[in-house]
Amino acid sequence: MFHLHGKLQYFLYPAPVDMRKSFYTLSGIVTSVMNRNVQDGEVFIFVNRNLTIMKILHLEHGGLVIYHKKLENGVFKLPTFDEMVSSQPIAWQDLMAIVSNVKPIQRRLKKRCKIT
Repeated sequence: MFHLHGKLQYFLYPAPVDMRKSFYTLSGIVTSVMNRNVQDGEVFIFVNRNLTIMKILHLEHGGLVIYHKKLENGVFKLPTFDEMVSSQPIAWQDLMAIVSNVKPIQRRLKKRCKIT
């Protein structure tokens, strides 16, 4: 069941994250870099360098949950940051805008050489 809603606090990690990371390593980023506590029930948002994968870490009643979204086309459009911060608080509406306002990208296909 999806337990995210507008009454929770959301924090976006502004640096790119290796999306091979899972519960413990993402929790480590929250604790050591973002200076937050996963046990407080806040929601933590991570994206990869290409802005095509998003992971959301949240502590629910049964334990830690990761929501994972991978875009087939386009990229997430993140808010701009004035300075490098360890975590950027964002509102529920901002998260919904990031997820729903995917910016399409045009990909150029490279010509392939014919081998005869």
